Amino acid sequence: MRILPRAEREAMFEIYSFCRAVDDIADDPGPREPRRGQLQAWRADIDALYSGSPPPQLAGLAEAVRRFDLKREDFLAVIDGMAMDVEADIRAPDRATLDLYCDRVACAVGRLSVRVFGMQPEAGLALAHHLGRALQLTNILRDLDEDAAMGRLYLPREALRDVGIIGTDPATVLANPMLGAACGEIVVLARDSFREAEAIMAQSPRRTVRAPRIMGAAYRAILDKLVSRGFAPPRAPVRHSKLRLLLIVLRNLV
Repeated sequence: MRILPRAEREAMFEIYSFCRAVDDIADDPGPREPRRGQLQAWRADIDALYSGSPPPQLAGLAEAVRRFDLKREDFLAVIDGMAMDVEADIRAPDRATLDLYCDRVACAVGRLSVRVFGMQPEAGLALAHHLGRALQLTNILRDLDEDAAMGRLYLPREALRDVGIIGTDPATVLANPMLGAACGEIVVLARDSFREAEAIMAQSPRRTVRAPRIMGAAYRAILDKLVSRGFAPPRAPVRHSKLRLLLIVLRNLV
Protein backbone atom coordinates (compact mmCIF):
# COMPACT_ATOMS: atom_id res chain seq x y z
CA MET A 1 0.00 0.00 0.00
CA ARG A 2 2.98 2.34 0.41
CA ILE A 3 3.21 2.70 -3.37
CA LEU A 4 -0.17 4.45 -3.51
CA PRO A 5 -0.67 8.23 -3.70
CA ARG A 6 -1.00 9.81 -0.26
CA ALA A 7 -4.80 10.07 -0.06
CA GLU A 8 -5.30 6.49 -1.26
CA ARG A 9 -2.53 5.21 1.00
CA GLU A 10 -3.98 6.86 4.09
CA ALA A 11 -7.46 5.54 3.27
CA MET A 12 -6.11 2.00 2.87
CA PHE A 13 -4.28 2.26 6.18
CA GLU A 14 -7.56 3.31 7.84
CA ILE A 15 -9.37 0.33 6.30
CA TYR A 16 -6.55 -1.97 7.39
CA SER A 17 -6.67 -0.57 10.93
CA PHE A 18 -10.39 -1.31 11.12
CA CYS A 19 -9.90 -4.83 9.79
CA ARG A 20 -7.04 -5.48 12.18
CA ALA A 21 -9.10 -4.34 15.17
CA VAL A 22 -12.10 -6.57 14.46
CA ASP A 23 -9.88 -9.50 13.45
CA ASP A 24 -8.09 -9.26 16.81
CA ILE A 25 -11.48 -9.56 18.52
CA ALA A 26 -12.31 -12.67 16.49
CA ASP A 27 -8.97 -14.32 17.31
CA ASP A 28 -8.93 -13.41 21.01
CA PRO A 29 -8.95 -16.70 22.98
CA GLY A 30 -11.07 -15.17 25.74
CA PRO A 31 -14.78 -15.74 26.52
CA ARG A 32 -17.20 -15.29 23.65
CA GLU A 33 -19.74 -12.97 25.27
CA PRO A 34 -17.38 -10.00 25.79
CA ARG A 35 -16.18 -10.39 22.21
CA ARG A 36 -19.76 -10.34 20.94
CA GLY A 37 -20.17 -7.07 22.81
CA GLN A 38 -17.01 -5.64 21.27
CA LEU A 39 -18.20 -6.44 17.76
CA GLN A 40 -21.59 -4.92 18.55
CA ALA A 41 -19.80 -1.77 19.71
CA TRP A 42 -18.04 -1.64 16.34
CA ARG A 43 -21.40 -1.94 14.57
CA ALA A 44 -22.66 1.00 16.62
CA ASP A 45 -19.52 3.02 15.78
CA ILE A 46 -19.96 2.36 12.05
CA ASP A 47 -23.62 3.35 12.28
CA ALA A 48 -22.62 6.55 14.08
CA LEU A 49 -20.00 7.29 11.43
CA TYR A 50 -22.59 7.01 8.65
CA SER A 51 -25.12 9.09 10.57
CA GLY A 52 -22.63 11.95 10.61
CA SER A 53 -21.38 11.62 14.20
CA PRO A 54 -18.24 9.47 14.02
CA PRO A 55 -16.47 8.65 17.29
CA PRO A 56 -13.25 10.67 17.64
CA GLN A 57 -11.08 7.58 17.10
CA LEU A 58 -12.70 7.04 13.68
CA ALA A 59 -12.07 10.53 12.32
CA GLY A 60 -9.51 9.19 9.83
CA LEU A 61 -11.83 6.43 8.67
CA ALA A 62 -14.66 8.94 8.32
CA GLU A 63 -12.48 11.01 5.98
CA ALA A 64 -11.75 7.92 3.88
CA VAL A 65 -15.47 7.12 3.74
CA ARG A 66 -16.26 10.64 2.59
CA ARG A 67 -13.47 10.90 0.04
CA PHE A 68 -13.95 7.51 -1.60
CA ASP A 69 -17.67 6.86 -1.01
CA LEU A 70 -17.02 3.68 0.96
CA LYS A 71 -20.15 1.67 1.69
CA ARG A 72 -21.52 1.01 5.17
CA GLU A 73 -22.68 -2.50 4.23
CA ASP A 74 -19.12 -3.55 3.41
CA PHE A 75 -17.83 -2.56 6.86
CA LEU A 76 -20.75 -4.37 8.48
CA ALA A 77 -20.08 -7.44 6.32
CA VAL A 78 -16.52 -7.59 7.66
CA ILE A 79 -17.85 -7.43 11.22
CA ASP A 80 -20.38 -10.16 10.42
CA GLY A 81 -17.56 -12.33 9.11
CA MET A 82 -15.62 -11.91 12.33
CA ALA A 83 -18.80 -12.73 14.26
CA MET A 84 -18.89 -16.11 12.52
CA ASP A 85 -15.61 -16.94 14.27
CA VAL A 86 -16.81 -15.54 17.58
CA GLU A 87 -20.12 -17.40 17.68
CA ALA A 88 -18.47 -20.82 17.32
CA ASP A 89 -15.20 -22.32 16.14
CA ILE A 90 -15.72 -23.01 12.45
CA ARG A 91 -14.99 -26.65 11.66
CA ALA A 92 -15.34 -28.07 8.15
CA PRO A 93 -18.14 -25.73 7.02
CA ASP A 94 -20.21 -26.66 4.01
CA ARG A 95 -19.12 -24.91 0.83
CA ALA A 96 -21.95 -22.36 0.95
CA THR A 97 -20.93 -21.31 4.45
CA LEU A 98 -17.28 -21.08 3.40
CA ASP A 99 -18.28 -18.93 0.42
CA LEU A 100 -20.22 -16.61 2.74
CA TYR A 101 -17.28 -16.42 5.13
CA CYS A 102 -14.87 -15.58 2.29
CA ASP A 103 -17.23 -12.90 1.00
CA ARG A 104 -17.47 -11.25 4.39
CA VAL A 105 -13.87 -11.37 5.61
CA ALA A 106 -12.09 -10.93 2.26
CA CYS A 107 -14.30 -9.87 -0.64
CA ALA A 108 -15.94 -7.11 1.43
CA VAL A 109 -12.48 -5.72 2.16
CA GLY A 110 -11.84 -5.87 -1.57
CA ARG A 111 -15.04 -3.94 -2.28
CA LEU A 112 -13.82 -1.17 0.03
CA SER A 113 -10.35 -1.25 -1.51
CA VAL A 114 -11.30 -1.05 -5.19
CA ARG A 115 -13.18 2.19 -4.50
CA VAL A 116 -9.99 3.63 -3.07
CA PHE A 117 -8.00 2.38 -6.07
CA GLY A 118 -10.40 4.17 -8.42
CA MET A 119 -11.59 1.16 -10.40
CA GLN A 120 -14.75 1.21 -12.49
CA PRO A 121 -17.66 -0.23 -10.46
CA GLU A 122 -18.33 -3.40 -12.49
CA ALA A 123 -14.68 -4.38 -12.84
CA GLY A 124 -13.99 -3.42 -9.25
CA LEU A 125 -16.75 -5.59 -7.83
CA ALA A 126 -15.64 -8.54 -9.96
CA LEU A 127 -12.02 -8.11 -8.88
CA ALA A 128 -13.02 -7.85 -5.22
CA HIS A 129 -14.92 -11.13 -5.54
CA HIS A 130 -12.28 -13.16 -7.34
CA LEU A 131 -9.11 -11.77 -5.77
CA GLY A 132 -10.63 -11.70 -2.28
CA ARG A 133 -11.64 -15.33 -2.64
CA ALA A 134 -8.21 -16.33 -3.98
CA LEU A 135 -6.40 -14.61 -1.11
CA GLN A 136 -8.66 -16.09 1.56
CA LEU A 137 -8.40 -19.63 0.20
CA THR A 138 -4.62 -19.24 0.14
CA ASN A 139 -4.73 -18.04 3.75
CA ILE A 140 -6.77 -21.10 4.72
CA LEU A 141 -4.21 -23.44 3.17
CA ARG A 142 -1.27 -21.54 4.67
CA ASP A 143 -2.71 -21.34 8.19
CA LEU A 144 -3.96 -24.91 8.67
CA ASP A 145 -1.91 -25.54 11.79
CA GLU A 146 -2.37 -22.07 13.26
CA ASP A 147 -6.13 -22.34 12.85
CA ALA A 148 -6.20 -25.88 14.25
CA ALA A 149 -4.45 -24.62 17.40
CA MET A 150 -7.49 -22.36 17.91
CA GLY A 151 -9.89 -25.25 17.28
CA ARG A 152 -10.75 -24.13 13.75
CA LEU A 153 -10.81 -25.93 10.41
CA TYR A 154 -11.90 -23.98 7.33
CA LEU A 155 -11.52 -26.75 4.73
CA PRO A 156 -15.03 -27.44 3.37
CA ARG A 157 -16.62 -30.71 4.39
CA GLU A 158 -17.38 -31.57 0.77
CA ALA A 159 -13.66 -31.53 -0.09
CA LEU A 160 -12.91 -33.69 2.96
CA ARG A 161 -15.65 -36.19 2.21
CA ASP A 162 -14.62 -36.43 -1.45
CA VAL A 163 -11.36 -38.03 -0.27
CA GLY A 164 -12.88 -40.09 2.53
CA ILE A 165 -12.29 -37.79 5.53
CA ILE A 166 -15.48 -37.77 7.60
CA GLY A 167 -14.51 -36.18 10.94
CA THR A 168 -14.19 -32.48 11.68
CA ASP A 169 -11.74 -32.47 14.59
CA PRO A 170 -8.91 -30.22 13.34
CA ALA A 171 -5.99 -32.23 14.72
CA THR A 172 -7.42 -35.51 13.44
CA VAL A 173 -8.11 -34.12 9.97
CA LEU A 174 -4.64 -32.58 9.68
CA ALA A 175 -3.04 -35.93 10.53
CA ASN A 176 -5.06 -37.81 7.89
CA PRO A 177 -2.92 -39.09 4.97
CA MET A 178 -5.60 -37.90 2.52
CA LEU A 179 -5.33 -34.27 3.65
CA GLY A 180 -3.23 -33.33 0.62
CA ALA A 181 -5.93 -34.54 -1.75
CA ALA A 182 -8.56 -32.47 0.07
CA CYS A 183 -6.30 -29.42 -0.01
CA GLY A 184 -5.75 -30.04 -3.72
CA GLU A 185 -9.40 -29.20 -4.36
CA ILE A 186 -8.94 -25.85 -2.62
CA VAL A 187 -5.77 -25.19 -4.60
CA VAL A 188 -7.77 -25.61 -7.82
CA LEU A 189 -10.44 -23.18 -6.59
CA ALA A 190 -7.81 -20.63 -5.56
CA ARG A 191 -5.96 -20.85 -8.87
CA ASP A 192 -9.21 -20.43 -10.81
CA SER A 193 -9.95 -17.30 -8.78
CA PHE A 194 -6.44 -15.93 -9.35
CA ARG A 195 -6.87 -16.42 -13.12
CA GLU A 196 -10.20 -14.60 -13.10
CA ALA A 197 -8.67 -11.75 -11.11
CA GLU A 198 -5.67 -11.50 -13.43
CA ALA A 199 -7.95 -11.31 -16.47
CA ILE A 200 -9.87 -8.42 -14.90
CA MET A 201 -6.67 -6.55 -13.99
CA ALA A 202 -5.29 -7.04 -17.50
CA GLN A 203 -8.30 -5.10 -18.85
CA SER A 204 -8.13 -2.31 -16.24
CA PRO A 205 -6.06 0.89 -16.25
CA ARG A 206 -2.71 -0.10 -14.80
CA ARG A 207 -2.59 2.72 -12.25
CA THR A 208 -5.80 1.44 -10.63
CA VAL A 209 -4.58 -2.13 -10.16
CA ARG A 210 -0.95 -1.74 -9.11
CA ALA A 211 -1.64 -2.58 -5.46
CA PRO A 212 -3.92 -5.58 -6.15
CA ARG A 213 -1.46 -6.83 -8.80
CA ILE A 214 1.31 -6.88 -6.19
CA MET A 215 -0.90 -8.54 -3.61
CA GLY A 216 -2.10 -11.12 -6.10
CA ALA A 217 1.42 -11.93 -7.25
CA ALA A 218 2.67 -12.29 -3.68
CA TYR A 219 -0.17 -14.57 -2.64
CA ARG A 220 -0.04 -16.66 -5.80
CA ALA A 221 3.66 -17.27 -5.11
CA ILE A 222 2.72 -18.39 -1.57
CA LEU A 223 0.18 -20.80 -3.05
CA ASP A 224 2.83 -22.22 -5.37
CA LYS A 225 5.18 -22.68 -2.39
CA LEU A 226 2.46 -24.48 -0.44
CA VAL A 227 1.88 -26.88 -3.31
CA SER A 228 5.62 -27.52 -3.64
CA ARG A 229 5.95 -28.12 0.10
CA GLY A 230 2.91 -30.36 0.28
CA PHE A 231 0.41 -30.73 3.11
CA ALA A 232 1.69 -33.78 4.95
CA PRO A 233 3.11 -33.16 8.44
CA PRO A 234 5.42 -31.67 9.49
CA ARG A 235 4.35 -28.56 7.58
CA ALA A 236 7.08 -25.94 7.57
CA PRO A 237 5.76 -22.35 7.60
CA VAL A 238 5.62 -20.71 4.18
CA ARG A 239 6.48 -17.04 3.84
CA HIS A 240 8.34 -14.63 1.57
CA SER A 241 11.71 -13.07 2.29
CA LYS A 242 11.89 -9.27 2.12
CA LEU A 243 13.99 -9.60 -1.03
CA ARG A 244 11.36 -11.74 -2.70
CA LEU A 245 8.64 -9.23 -1.82
CA LEU A 246 10.78 -6.37 -3.12
CA LEU A 247 11.26 -8.18 -6.45
CA ILE A 248 7.49 -8.71 -6.74
CA VAL A 249 6.89 -5.01 -6.07
CA LEU A 250 9.52 -3.89 -8.60
CA ARG A 251 8.24 -6.28 -11.28
CA ASN A 252 4.77 -4.79 -10.97
CA LEU A 253 5.91 -1.18 -10.89
CA VAL A 254 8.21 -1.20 -13.90
